[in-house]
Amino acid sequence: MRAMRIGICLLLAFAVLAFGAVEEWSQAILAASFSLLLVIWAVRVFGRQQDRIVLSPLLFPLLGFAGVVIVQLALHKTASVYDTRMQLQLLLVYLILLLLLPNAFYRMRHWRMFLWFLMSLAFFVSVFGILQQLTFNGKLYWIRTMRYGGSPFGPYVNRNHFAGFAELLIPVALVPLVLGKVRKERLFLVSLFAVVPIVALFLSISRGGIISFCVELVILSALLMVRRIRSQYMLAGGVVLICAILAVSWIGVDQVIGRFTSPRAFDVTMGKRASMRADTWQIFLDHRFLGTGLGTLQRVFPPYETLYDAKIVNHAHNDYLEALAETGLSGALCCTWFLAVLFVESMRGLRELGQSFGAALNLSGLVGCCGLLVHSLADFNLHIPANALLFFVSAHMATARLQDLPFGASESASPVPDAKQRAT
Repeated sequence: MRAMRIGICLLLAFAVLAFGAVEEWSQAILAASFSLLLVIWAVRVFGRQQDRIVLSPLLFPLLGFAGVVIVQLALHKTASVYDTRMQLQLLLVYLILLLLLPNAFYRMRHWRMFLWFLMSLAFFVSVFGILQQLTFNGKLYWIRTMRYGGSPFGPYVNRNHFAGFAELLIPVALVPLVLGKVRKERLFLVSLFAVVPIVALFLSISRGGIISFCVELVILSALLMVRRIRSQYMLAGGVVLICAILAVSWIGVDQVIGRFTSPRAFDVTMGKRASMRADTWQIFLDHRFLGTGLGTLQRVFPPYETLYDAKIVNHAHNDYLEALAETGLSGALCCTWFLAVLFVESMRGLRELGQSFGAALNLSGLVGCCGLLVHSLADFNLHIPANALLFFVSAHMATARLQDLPFGASESASPVPDAKQRAT
């Protein structure tokens, strides 16, 4: 299983660094690589009869959503067979990820290493984004010209998508600090891993990202107060935020303030966003049950466009409305099912918040998911494959149940679902 864990980490890093995996070549590599991991896992399972397969509760609503897309293709209820097939391919990648995660990461020590990987990924990508912001020459990685323009930050063409990346991974470092789950000798390092992505998020000057991060802080504070977590641990989170604010003030506070006071030329105006939402809603009203086909909004939108500005609309800047238009009520029911499982299972895990490592893991994933779900009201981060992969990782973190080896047990022992694990 170690090879599978390493493979998952490498593919997550590749998706982020390959411009968010928005291009077909990177999506093909992801699909082929995750399929290979699935084959390796299947061979291992069938070759060892004692292994048990652990299924995430999130897998079933996502399977239902994939079923809706397959029905669209089978009944020719899609405006573009090619686009829907491409989106189905990505959906299968997400399904494989959700299938492999609970079978690859099921012990506390596995998750500890994985969390260090996620914190390191957030840190180094954020450092890259900050350096690029300070030395930007108009090209991605300082060498690649953007054919269609953009407002890049780090490896992402759009700063809003970097913000989505940061929203998902900041809680991985911030929540353990607030809960007092960090050893003293690692306190500075984990604090640094939290401060730098927060600074990068603010320097990306993504309004949706900054607002979503503030919502994350409100949700985190509310849950801690409800669970009556001791205040001295919350002080560590406050210090991290103060350090981040001071760093932003030193590097570029004027840019952040200016972003909220004056829109840029390439920004989608508030009027245009409102128009796109109304037009997307009309698409849904005309295709209520199965939608127009997953991934087809760009093709069906022009006849519905009421505020034409000579620009191509490829997304509705609202993931919920776009899913409703493309998959209808059938897809909406599956999405609602997914979110219901996410919140119910994660809240079950928070019963031991402040005592259990598993509960801290659940809270980290839940806060990250909440941030991206709020941002999805005004953007399309879930259509960026790298961010979608990290969202499903966070969703699994929010619902995961851990186990550990009894003293003297074999390393190759099978995973057992729903076993509780105390932090040591």
